[in-house]
Amino acid sequence: MYDALLFDLDGTLIDTESLALRTGLAAFAEAGHPVGPDLLHRLVGRDEPSSVAILRAALPATADLPRIRDIWNRGFSDAIAQGLPLKPGVTELLAATTGQRRAIVTSTRRAGAHQKLQIAGLAPQFELVISLDDVTAAKPAPDPYLLAAERLGLSPARCLVFEDSDTGAESARRAGCTVVQIPDVGEISGRFAHHLADDLLSGARMAGLLR
Repeated sequence: MYDALLFDLDGTLIDTESLALRTGLAAFAEAGHPVGPDLLHRLVGRDEPSSVAILRAALPATADLPRIRDIWNRGFSDAIAQGLPLKPGVTELLAATTGQRRAIVTSTRRAGAHQKLQIAGLAPQFELVISLDDVTAAKPAPDPYLLAAERLGLSPARCLVFEDSDTGAESARRAGCTVVQIPDVGEISGRFAHHLADDLLSGARMAGLLR
C-alpha cells in the first residue's frame, strides 16, 4: 500500500522525550529557574529556534538560556550514553517491514540524530535521514517530509508516516502523507492524524501496513 515508511525519531522510535524532560527539569532548577513539565511539553517536536522562542516568552528576561541549554545538553548526553531504549513495537515493526524503504525525518540536528541512531542500534535500518540541518522551514511546515519524499524519488501520498507530536503530525499531513500518530509525553489533539494509535504496531495495523 505504501512505497516508503517515514519515521520521526525522538518519542516515536526511541524513548528520549522522558529523558529530555527529566534532564531539562533538573537543568532549569540548577540554573535557578525551576519550571514545570507543562512548559517542556510545549517543546516536544519543535526545532531548536522555535523552542528558544517559547522559553524566552515564558521565562524572566534574566534567565541565562545558553547556560541552561549547556547544563541540559550535558545532562541529556550523559543520560543517552547509558543507552537508548526503543519505544514499544519498534523491533517487531522493523522486522515485519524488511525490504520496505524507510527514512528518518527529525527536528534534531544531523549530528545528534545520527548519534542517537547509532546508540539505539537503528542506523542500518534507514536509507535516509532528514534532519533540521536539511531544511529552512522545520516541522510543522511540510518541508521535512516533502524533502524526504523528493530524495526517495516518491510521491508523499505514497508515504506512511509515524509521529508522536502534533507538530510532527501536522508537518506530515500538510506534506500529503498518511499519518499514524502515537502519543508520547504531553497532551495532543490528534487532529492531524489519519490514525491515532496506542503503539506502533496497532498504528501499522490501522493503516493497513500489517495484518
